[in-house]
Amino acid sequence: MDAKYIRDRITELRLKKNVSEYQMSTDLGQNKGYIQAISSGKALPSMAQFLRICDYFEMTPLQFFDSEAVNPQLLHRAMEGMRRLSEDDLIMLIGFINRLQSEKRTDA
Repeated sequence: MDAKYIRDRITELRLKKNVSEYQMSTDLGQNKGYIQAISSGKALPSMAQFLRICDYFEMTPLQFFDSEAVNPQLLHRAMEGMRRLSEDDLIMLIGFINRLQSEKRTDA
């Protein structure tokens, strides 16, 4: 992972969210060229600003760096909900996930 990955990932997520560099910059409370400076390689976010960017995309830093995640925002919301489940409910959820995955394999 390097600075280019961070720049490219921010751009990818911003485009998925369908928001302009200008809008994202102002949403984050920064000057209008802030995200453009990151995207062009002129700047990198500070750690505090990186955490705000993750919040902006509704994801954890771990999810930010997981480029294989299909929809990190939905995964984040699902994880938040799962943290509040009882152990029995988690076991039931795992069984449901396993059933969905096995049905997907037989459909393919």
